[in-house]
Amino acid sequence: MNSPIQTPSIQTPAIIQVQQLTKTVPTSTGPLTILHDLSFSVATNASLAVVGSSGSGKSTLLALLAGLDVASSGDVLLADTALSGLNEDGRARLRGALAGFVFQSFQLLPDLSALENVMLPLELAGRTDSAELAAHWLERVGLAARIKHTPRQLSGGEQQRVALARAFAPGPKILFADEPTGSLDSATGEIIADLLFDLNREAGTTLVLVTHDETLAARCHSRLRLAAGAMVSYDV
Repeated sequence: MNSPIQTPSIQTPAIIQVQQLTKTVPTSTGPLTILHDLSFSVATNASLAVVGSSGSGKSTLLALLAGLDVASSGDVLLADTALSGLNEDGRARLRGALAGFVFQSFQLLPDLSALENVMLPLELAGRTDSAELAAHWLERVGLAARIKHTPRQLSGGEQQRVALARAFAPGPKILFADEPTGSLDSATGEIIADLLFDLNREAGTTLVLVTHDETLAARCHSRLRLAAGAMVSYDV
């Protein structure tokens, strides 16, 4: 008989707490459960890789953790704030205060320069030093000479560097990364991964990384494996 999955004990305070999280959506043939009864915690400053085959529920879990989607039952607590108690505006404010995002497709605004793309979340947060801070972070990711270039003038690796600068510039406590190297060649992806983990360590950010890359997942403190919406392992 298989022993039950044991969620590892967290010695430092948990910045993310997941409690019996379930996501079900209606279909023409009846309800479809995408995620089923997930419970786990992520410690402050830790890194968690969420792995599993395509369709296992990885991206749905990330969206629920970030409050971009709403659970059918259960709850997510970010820094002790329950997402179930917030409306859409409240979840957006909490994301703005706590979270940064890196996506596989970069999600840069095509008509803005690299500098302007990084400045945008800073300006939305009311920072008066957005240009100086954005320039600092672009220099940190190796793009000091490319700050006036638009995404069309940048390679895929350079675009992801801009995305990393944009994510870290506001000083998030949690970074959600969805396949951040998935659209890059292996050599460029390795460089971006090194930069991601270096920045995360320097900033003391909690990292939640969705990836199909087992080598990348192995660099995280913990690995949560999903299959058909269920947790099949949680390795530390």
